[in-house]
Amino acid sequence: MSARSVPLTGQRILALGAGLAAYADNALAGSRFEAGAIEQVAALGVEPADLVLIDADAWDAAAMATVIRALSALRAPPPVLVAGENLPAGLVRNVLRMPAADILEAPFTPEQLAAAVQALLAQGQPAAAPAASGVESRCWGVTGAVGGSGATTIAIEIAHTLAQRAARDRAVCLVDLNLADGAAAAYLGCSPTTRLADFGQAADRIDAAMLHAFVTPVSKGLDLIAGVRDADAFDAMSRESMLRMLEVVCECYEWVVLDIPRHRRPWTLEALAGCDEVLVISELTVPALLAARAHSDEIEDSVNSGLRPRIVLNRLASRMFGPAPSMSEAEKALQRKAEAGISSDWEAAAASANLGGPIAQHRPKSKIVKDVQNLVDRLSAQPLRRDASRAA
Repeated sequence: MSARSVPLTGQRILALGAGLAAYADNALAGSRFEAGAIEQVAALGVEPADLVLIDADAWDAAAMATVIRALSALRAPPPVLVAGENLPAGLVRNVLRMPAADILEAPFTPEQLAAAVQALLAQGQPAAAPAASGVESRCWGVTGAVGGSGATTIAIEIAHTLAQRAARDRAVCLVDLNLADGAAAAYLGCSPTTRLADFGQAADRIDAAMLHAFVTPVSKGLDLIAGVRDADAFDAMSRESMLRMLEVVCECYEWVVLDIPRHRRPWTLEALAGCDEVLVISELTVPALLAARAHSDEIEDSVNSGLRPRIVLNRLASRMFGPAPSMSEAEKALQRKAEAGISSDWEAAAASANLGGPIAQHRPKSKIVKDVQNLVDRLSAQPLRRDASRAA
C-alpha cells in the first residue's frame, strides 16, 4: 500500500547531522529545513517538528542513545527517520519501537530519501483525537477463567460487532489490559503505538489528547489501546494512572471493551466495579469450569456492588457422542446458568488470527460470529448499571 502524498511545503524538518544539508534543496525542497544539534531534541515538546531526520553516521553510539531516549520521552514524538550504514541492531530496534519511525540504509538517492520522508509524514498525520461521546458510555469486561480460554478472541469479536452497529465513527474502544503480554494487537494485525507503561505515574496528566497518542485505529468504528510486550509493564503502571486512563476512555467512547487479565492487580477490582457487564470465559473442561465458577464467585464477593459476572462457555462442539460435556452438563459443574455458548470453529479462528483481524471480517458465516452477535444483542438490552462505585 502506498502512502498518501503529504506536501513538504512548510513542514519543519529537524536534521541532525551536517551531511543532511545536501538534501535541503532537492529531496526536501520546500520544507522548513533546519540543521540542528542533539540538544534541540529536548525542546521539541515546546517547538515541535513535523519530522526528525538523523544521520546516524555523524554521531557515536552514546550520542545516538541519548537522542532516541529524548525522542521516546516526548509526550507526542514526531516521526523519526534514521539514515546510515551498518546500523547496530539495538539502535534499529529502539527506533522502530517509536510510534512513527523508519530506517534508511546508506547509500541512498534523493528520491529514496524523499519517498521515506513522505511515507513517514503520511503515517504521522494525526487523526482527530476522540472527543467526549456526549452519551453515557457502556463498559464491558472480558476475562478468562483459565489461560487459553479464548477471552481475547471473544473480546475482539464483541468490540467488532459493536463497532459495526455504531452510529458514529470511533464509537468503540478495545483496551488490552494484559500489559505484559497482551495478544489483541497481534490478533488484529495491528502494531501497538507504544508501551502502556509510559503512562507510568502520570495520572494527573492523562487527558483525551494524551490518550490519543496511545490509540491504534483498527477500523472506522473501532480503536485499540494496547502496548508492546513489556515484562515490567504491570510494575511501571500505577493504580492511579490505570484508573484515570480507563476513566478518560469511557469519556471518549460510547462503548468500551476491556480484555482483563485473570490474575488480580492493584486496580483490578476497581476496573471490574466500573463495568456494566463482566464476562468470564470458560472452556468446556472440568478444571476450566471449576475455575470459572471460583473466579465468578471471587469477583462477585470482592467487588460487592451488585455486579454478577456472566459465564460464557467457549468452543461448544456439535456432537452426539464424545468426552466433552454438553452445555447442560457444564452448568451442573458451574452450579449456575451460563449466559451463552460460543460454537467451536477452529479453522475460522486460526485463519483470522493468521490473517490479522476479527473472525467476522474473514469468516463472516462462522457460527462464532452469529453466537457473538446474539450475545451482544442480549447484553445490549440490559439496563445500565447506576451503582455509585462505577469508575466511569
